[in-house]
Amino acid sequence: MNVENLRGRYQELIAWMRSEGYHENYVYHVEREIKRILARAEKEGWKSYSDVYQEYAGRLESAHTLRNKRTFLGLIEHFDVFGLYPDRRRRQKIVQRAKYYSLTDEFKAVIDYYCEAEKKRGKKETTIYNEASHASTFMYTLQEQGIETLQAITEEAVLSIFIGEDGNLRRSCSYKKDVVAVFKACVPQSPETFERVLSYFPVLRESRKNIQYLQPEEIAALKQALADKDASLSLRDKAIGMLILKTGLRCCDIAGMTLASIDWDDDLIYISQQKTEVPLDLPLTATVGNAIYDYLTLERPKTASEYMFISEHRPYGRLKSASLGNIADKLLAAANIRQSDGDRRGFHIFRHHLATALLGNGVARPVISQILGHDSPDSLESYLSADFVHLKECALSVERFSVDEGVFANA
Repeated sequence: MNVENLRGRYQELIAWMRSEGYHENYVYHVEREIKRILARAEKEGWKSYSDVYQEYAGRLESAHTLRNKRTFLGLIEHFDVFGLYPDRRRRQKIVQRAKYYSLTDEFKAVIDYYCEAEKKRGKKETTIYNEASHASTFMYTLQEQGIETLQAITEEAVLSIFIGEDGNLRRSCSYKKDVVAVFKACVPQSPETFERVLSYFPVLRESRKNIQYLQPEEIAALKQALADKDASLSLRDKAIGMLILKTGLRCCDIAGMTLASIDWDDDLIYISQQKTEVPLDLPLTATVGNAIYDYLTLERPKTASEYMFISEHRPYGRLKSASLGNIADKLLAAANIRQSDGDRRGFHIFRHHLATALLGNGVARPVISQILGHDSPDSLESYLSADFVHLKECALSVERFSVDEGVFANA
């Protein structure tokens, strides 16, 4: 277990936690845990944070204490290995069976280079975490085949990870994309080596499931809930709901909005999209503007944060994009829709609704792509399945085919 990164950087973590208002006792326990790891890692022969936890599990009987230890160790691990600062709204548990720790030094260096390069480029922390995790499992699988260096990787070995001997797919297209992203980021380090490995990955077709769409009566119920002064929704949640309903913005872009994102004089919204890094400006309608104004003037906590939407609990920091899923659930509950098991939730159905509504009203596809912030017009293809207005135009008449009288009797 290499602790040199933790040794050199842990003070950054401690300083950040204090600046974010974490309780001093909590910070003390995290710092004490770090110092214990630094002092005993080599002596104890720990290879991962899971090993540190197992040492506690072998001698501590209190479930409460063990849970706290797991939280502290998970927090430290996320910072040390993946460069992620803690999120006080959820427990950061230890990565179970983390393959990174079992990689050879050369394979570990690939993950380390990728994480550092993409952090400098500004890629989202969660994306870095997911891609690095999948790349770690990919290289660990290669190691199980006896391949421990980049030069030793063969096309046959790579294909065997994705396609079984029976020809069935073992790994998904999204998994492949994550692994490829890591190797692509490392091309500048050794172009010939990494481009050779990249050429071995199979071409996989990405499958898309049919997306449940919002019905007109559901939209009416949502609008009623957002307009209802007695609804159990905060002004922040109403503003976000109105924003997503009218603009179709991605959750990460809503969470990333700052106070400077609104031009009140010209009634415009300006953002730099986190997914595509392409600037986007949208009209600020009266309903959206009023909802945001009410939140800013009547409810938003007093804080120096530049971000538009703030957490409701101390320390008042920016609202994380992951938290918007909970807000979507609140909106759907307030409207009393999509409360059954299996119902699709989340804010993507709002984005899907805007796209299909615009398609149904005859808005040109390039214009819709621009509104939704797509970097490719092909991204609109997944929304076409719910464009019933134009799909009906493609229906073929069955008038010339003989049909028995009783076929449509119970229709």
